[in-house]
Amino acid sequence: MHYLANPARFLRLMAAIRPWAAAVAVLCLGLGFGWGLLYSPPDYQQGETVRIMYLHVPAAWMSLFIYAGMALASAAALIWRHPVAELAAKASAPVGAAFTLICLITGSLWGKPMWGTWWVWDARLTSMLILFFIYLGYMALWEAFDDPQRAGRAAAILALVGAVNLPVIKFSVDWWNTLHQPASVLTLSGPKIHSDILWPLLLVAIGCKAYYLWLLSLRVRAEILARQARMLRFVAAGEGAAG
Repeated sequence: MHYLANPARFLRLMAAIRPWAAAVAVLCLGLGFGWGLLYSPPDYQQGETVRIMYLHVPAAWMSLFIYAGMALASAAALIWRHPVAELAAKASAPVGAAFTLICLITGSLWGKPMWGTWWVWDARLTSMLILFFIYLGYMALWEAFDDPQRAGRAAAILALVGAVNLPVIKFSVDWWNTLHQPASVLTLSGPKIHSDILWPLLLVAIGCKAYYLWLLSLRVRAEILARQARMLRFVAAGEGAAG
């Protein structure tokens, strides 16, 4: 972790990973969506509507995965003053918010034919909506302060506090009576869905993670370069004032 605190080292590592992440993303997303949308069988209860799952479920997984990464990065930034971790959390937030919005929209599209309504205030849906607002609040805090250090500290605290919502989302279907079905992929007894549906779903999930890694490398690089440019402007302004 401390090795990657050096921005130059981090950029070199990301430059090496980026083309592989892009290749995995294109391959897995192409195969996963092609298999799931064109060749996987319809569900015996939901029919063709089940194909929304190939976007909805990976988006839900990614929204939790990215926020968990943001919380860990924020903890590293607060405890060890890890500069790259802070920028990684900041760069991840818009991506996580986008995945959460996709999850909410596709869930609504899926819920209408299955439940007869676009939205219900059950525990899973409500906690996912709260997660979306936490993402927005995190991004707003970065823009609310002129001092990047104060902004990063406030945003990191919010990220850690908001992490309390993650187990609520995960276990809401077990703790309360909701319209969502219990976990059917990651269970102690193994997956409970047919392999013809499971494999394209997993391919899309892997592709989404690879896409996130590729996009994260680009966004963190942009944040590092922007911060370096800001420091150079301050130094130039100071030298100009001294002269």
